[in-house]
Amino acid sequence: MSGHVDLSREGFVARLTLDSPGKYNAVSQSMWIQIGDIVEELSTDDRIRCIVFSGASDKAFSSGGDIDEFESIRGTKEKAEAYGRHCHRAMRLVQHSPIPTLAAIRGICMGGGLELAAHCDLRVASDNSRFAIPIARLGAVLAYPEMEGLVRLVGGPTALELLLESRTFYAQEAREKGLVQRVVAADEFNDEIEKTIERIVENAPLSARTHKRFIERLRAKHEPLNTDELAEGYACFDTEDYKTGYRSFLAKSRPVFQGK
Repeated sequence: MSGHVDLSREGFVARLTLDSPGKYNAVSQSMWIQIGDIVEELSTDDRIRCIVFSGASDKAFSSGGDIDEFESIRGTKEKAEAYGRHCHRAMRLVQHSPIPTLAAIRGICMGGGLELAAHCDLRVASDNSRFAIPIARLGAVLAYPEMEGLVRLVGGPTALELLLESRTFYAQEAREKGLVQRVVAADEFNDEIEKTIERIVENAPLSARTHKRFIERLRAKHEPLNTDELAEGYACFDTEDYKTGYRSFLAKSRPVFQGK
């Protein structure tokens, strides 16, 4: 079996579950295509306020690419380029989705699984999670789009350390290196993930989308902001969400944002 990606929707939340039975949720080519298609569709849905990625079991977020496919699908440069277009599209859509994305990492998070998580906005890991990028053991390299998220998180020297050594390390070191933002005890993991999702979806969705876009602009370009870009920072004051927010604060009540 090549595995599949399960999608479920619960109110403002969309959950994508990587599921490859017997393969620690390895990501096949068809699964990369599914991830891209699903995220592309969700990104146009104004009702969704958080996209959550997880593995189908406690043992793994994802062990990486499905090596059983390597000979048939990535056996030559031309085949590998075709495969790369699918996984790079998925990573690009995750990174640039206007909706906040969360990788809920338990167990093994390696190779392509770590690359996917690195393109999410937030990464929360259980304390028994294990990380590695062992692609050099296969005699292969990460293409630029696959490496982009990793370098953005940890910088060139640390990325090179991980790629040169191919060693496995645990969640606390991943936190120290900047690969994940938070490490949670395994028996508290599910509760913390739900609390994280709740905090995201209770805030103003227009604020979240705008902050994502602004941070991406600051990362991507080094030239000064132009007049139109600076003005974008004040557009929120004409929104219903802003009125809801400050009026609720003054009334000491919980705001209910509508994304307008």
